[in-house]
Amino acid sequence: MIEVRRAETDADLEAWIQVRRAVLPNESGGTVEYMRELETPDRLVLVAELDGELAGSGLADRSSNRERVFLAPRVLPERRRCGVGTALLRELVTHGERLDVSEASAHVEGADPGGVAFAERFGFKETDREVEQVRLLDGNVPAPSPLPDGVEVVSIAERPELLEQSFELARQGYEDMAVPWSVVVPLEEWLRDEATLPGGSLVALAEDEIVGYSGLMDHDDDVVAEDGLTVVRRDWRRRGLARALKERELAWAAENGIREVITWTQTGNDAMRAANERLGYAYRDVSITVVAPLPLKSLA
Repeated sequence: MIEVRRAETDADLEAWIQVRRAVLPNESGGTVEYMRELETPDRLVLVAELDGELAGSGLADRSSNRERVFLAPRVLPERRRCGVGTALLRELVTHGERLDVSEASAHVEGADPGGVAFAERFGFKETDREVEQVRLLDGNVPAPSPLPDGVEVVSIAERPELLEQSFELARQGYEDMAVPWSVVVPLEEWLRDEATLPGGSLVALAEDEIVGYSGLMDHDDDVVAEDGLTVVRRDWRRRGLARALKERELAWAAENGIREVITWTQTGNDAMRAANERLGYAYRDVSITVVAPLPLKSLA
């Protein structure tokens, strides 16, 4: 018997996190407290049980592309092919249709052919790919290159007010992302999710104007961190500033016990990928974005 219910108690949210960590072992699972912070009327969080045992989880929320709902049905590997994924998807799609959006999107791991086949069965088609790059900090972190003339770098830990002041530059970076839709990140989300490692999140200043930003975020694992947004003001690009910021970010991470820094880049963002390669990042996972029109006729 399959039971799907809203994740409302702390125990349910812990179960949701448990599934995420099992299905996506290289990603941060989050905390119950963080899940509570994300609660909105648009957001639906589910857990699923099969014969009384935890089997999967689900998430539906309005996407950064506001015309879409993002869906994440996840099933523990040992509980797959029992109808749990379909049961979760049905509940998530029903919720998404109430948001008055025309499409649903999801992420499928490139190394999971079963997940790809499941998405295709319900009419989802690939629209984009993100690749994960990983920098192992094994003591081999070169000294940062010189900054462009007239530039100084300070951390968010030193000047916390610079995080909010960097938001306008961040919006420029989101506008320039190589994705076929507009990326909209609200200020409150920026302040909550970026620079959660403020000592390693850096702002470049030229004559007291913000010309660059590179963020660093914490992870479930204390020795792992994740790159946030790296952006340079358009008139300051091609001067080596992005590289200089990321080098200083990696140096801070190594000095503070971080042993692995991960980052995700979209298809088409060849410049940032190449910059990461030069900094010693290696490729690991691939995440495929799939999209389908609503309603999903195959669920009827």
